[in-house]
Amino acid sequence: MLLSRKNLPQISATVPVQLPNPSVFELPERILQFGTGVLLRGLCDYFVDKANQQGVFNGRIVVVKSTGSDTSEFDRQDQLFTQVIRGLGEDGQPIEEYIVNASISRTLAAPSQWAEILACASNPEMQIVTSNTTEIGIQLDENENLQATPPRSFPGKLTAFLYARWKAFNGSVESGMVIVPTELVPDNGTNLRKIVLELARRGNLEADFIQWLETANSFCNSLVDRIVPGKPNATDQAEYQQKLGYEDGLLCVSEVYRLWAIEGDEKVKSVLSFDAVDCDEANALGVIIKTDIDRYRELKLRLLNGSHTLTCGLNYLSGKNAVRESMVDPVSSRYVKELMFEELAPAIPYPIELEVARTYGASLLNRFSNPFLEHKLLSITLYYTSKMKTRNVPLLLKHYEQTGTAPERFALGFAAYVLFMKAVKVEGGKYFGERNGESYLIPDEPAGWYFDWWSRQGELSEVLGNTDFWGTDLNALPGFGERVAFYLSRLQESPAAAFEAALS
Repeated sequence: MLLSRKNLPQISATVPVQLPNPSVFELPERILQFGTGVLLRGLCDYFVDKANQQGVFNGRIVVVKSTGSDTSEFDRQDQLFTQVIRGLGEDGQPIEEYIVNASISRTLAAPSQWAEILACASNPEMQIVTSNTTEIGIQLDENENLQATPPRSFPGKLTAFLYARWKAFNGSVESGMVIVPTELVPDNGTNLRKIVLELARRGNLEADFIQWLETANSFCNSLVDRIVPGKPNATDQAEYQQKLGYEDGLLCVSEVYRLWAIEGDEKVKSVLSFDAVDCDEANALGVIIKTDIDRYRELKLRLLNGSHTLTCGLNYLSGKNAVRESMVDPVSSRYVKELMFEELAPAIPYPIELEVARTYGASLLNRFSNPFLEHKLLSITLYYTSKMKTRNVPLLLKHYEQTGTAPERFALGFAAYVLFMKAVKVEGGKYFGERNGESYLIPDEPAGWYFDWWSRQGELSEVLGNTDFWGTDLNALPGFGERVAFYLSRLQESPAAAFEAALS
């Protein structure tokens, strides 16, 4: 039996399942969401669904699929999906919840249904835009065409949607939107606003529209923090299906911890009313809407995401496949702890007490050890170079500002990144590395650059000096190149030797 609205009354599971109240299906569409990924569904859509079930937010989501035109996976399940929440509570006891999420009303494919997406701009109930288009999504496309169907970039699509909104309501102040990007880049809302305004100017759109953009809309910086690894492996999927008694191709699994910190004023807070059902500011849990969220963002970006980026390639090349495996191994778990506590926490480029950072780091180690999550290391390597730049290079620069010396564990993680980018074959325009005789995809745009560099045995200084990658010349950091070269050599001998050197 497939999960669908028609089949909801027939569900007979061996575990408690929270099913949607039928009244939820009659709620108006209030959110336009760019992105179909598990993070949006497992965190943002989770909060919306939770509020709807309690009669608080009372609105559903139109999801925009930006790539491809196949929405059948969502359509055949009437946009329903199951969220499994598994982890350990503060008392160490396991927590397990099963929720059928009914927050999504429609999924529209931008390439084939752009007119329907623009039609949403005429809906007076539509007040919110959310997005998660990865770190590379919030960038200015120099060749963007706002008249295209659809525009190529996410900011281009958003600009075209807002222009349609402005025209539909004659530029009324009340028709302004609350826009909450969740891409993991500093000042995501501020940067998105700048790009949208620039695209409007380059597109020669009306001055009144530009003024409406600036005065009637709220572009909110935000931070999302929840580990949602992706689709379960086949074994776990079969186990969940047996427990639930139905098939769900969209099922996602997440940890218990959840945080959506949003920078906004009272107007934003009134529109995003779903914070009323899940907000614990003291413990940084739930939806937190404040005028300054830098503290939350820096802790998460530098410690959780920063440590993931510096360890994913290293642990994968050493034979591991999931984050929790690296926490079971005493050597790699010691490495991530020392990296986080001794090198990353003191170098956060924001005034946060070291003890606060280390306390947050300790909670992360517990989350990384969650026995119920299969957070694949290869999934973290997506856009590896961009992540290293945005998450880690600021920490490296701050470390040098404080100490003037090369951070050993950071250098090892960086060297592993360089080695991970070593492609041994190219097929269909895709680059593949090799680990223990098995090939792996290198899901990163600079893979071609590295293929050329490795093929001609280029100098490491070329990597470190590529300002397009890092925004600065890392050769200028005394001793960093030498330490990266040292660990790169050790890694090629054996990852164990590299770990031993970094932890000695």
